[in-house]
Amino acid sequence: MTRIDGAGVDVLDGKALVIHAARDLRLTPISTAAPGAGEIRVRLAWGGLCGSDLHYFLHGGVGASVLREPMVLGHEVSGTIDRLGPGVEGFRIGQDVAIHPAQPCGVCPECQRGLRHLCRSTRFFGSAAFLPHTDGGFRTSMIVRADQVRALPPGLDARRAALAEPLAVALHAIARAGDVRGRSILVQGVGPIGALVVAGLSDHGAGRIVATDLQDFALSLASKLGAHATWNAREEAPEEEFDVVFEVTGVAAALANAVARTRRGGIMVQVGMFPPGLVETPLAQIISREIDFRGTLRFDTEFDDALRLLAKRPEIADILVTHQLALDDYQDAFAIGTDRSRAAKVLLDLNA
Repeated sequence: MTRIDGAGVDVLDGKALVIHAARDLRLTPISTAAPGAGEIRVRLAWGGLCGSDLHYFLHGGVGASVLREPMVLGHEVSGTIDRLGPGVEGFRIGQDVAIHPAQPCGVCPECQRGLRHLCRSTRFFGSAAFLPHTDGGFRTSMIVRADQVRALPPGLDARRAALAEPLAVALHAIARAGDVRGRSILVQGVGPIGALVVAGLSDHGAGRIVATDLQDFALSLASKLGAHATWNAREEAPEEEFDVVFEVTGVAAALANAVARTRRGGIMVQVGMFPPGLVETPLAQIISREIDFRGTLRFDTEFDDALRLLAKRPEIADILVTHQLALDDYQDAFAIGTDRSRAAKVLLDLNA
């Protein structure tokens, strides 16, 4: 609801999904005032549940980012421009947009080197990495910097655009592998990010894409998104090595298998995030086989690439989105999201 407050300021009243501690989610009333200079107010439409949102819900943190105060969750969001702040150009009220969730500082050594996704001071929607925490986008409206707002390409709607953030993660991981055209590739772990890696590899002209996972449901989606073959990791795997391996599970016990599956002189890209601390690693094999082990973190301009790919191949979103629920039904959404036997990407309808 829009109202004018006592000072004559245009205000949107709504609600936000706030996490207070593990398994303590609360739908909280919020008010969003008019945007300031260089800002845009967005009526949010869709928000995708990410693995990090589920980790905050289940464990009260993600790695070293532990909740110390209440925080609005969500960083995979899209919506419609409601109001433009002074000095904002190139946008219009009523325009559907996606929102880049990162706010790099622009001045640290990484930003100065053009590595904004590695900014040591970046603020990221729905993250407890810093105090105060950075609120996210699981709410009915929010104010964002204009440089974080992206107009949608022709043919892309706001619902599908909510997948731009996880697809950007996948596209950045593929970029870290280099030229994948014609190469044999294993994607180990095809939850939503791994499935999107498969989709991106298919679009990038990979030769043979093989997906492995513990869930047959996830493997069925990977096949629809471009995997040429799949196997369930509970079963005995065929003896095969690959030019490139994407390790997406983030499970320490799976690391040795990923290394063993990478051919001599091949490339392994670590996409899944391990918990803080030491992780047992088969370094002898990495050294003796001259495996190029590469890390990957988030994304930068790949967010724009993801929007273009979703406009070109909308079926990527249609295949991966298995459930959509109203914001008021957040408890059901998080329960479904933790069940990988039947769910991939779960969307919240933020203005239902």
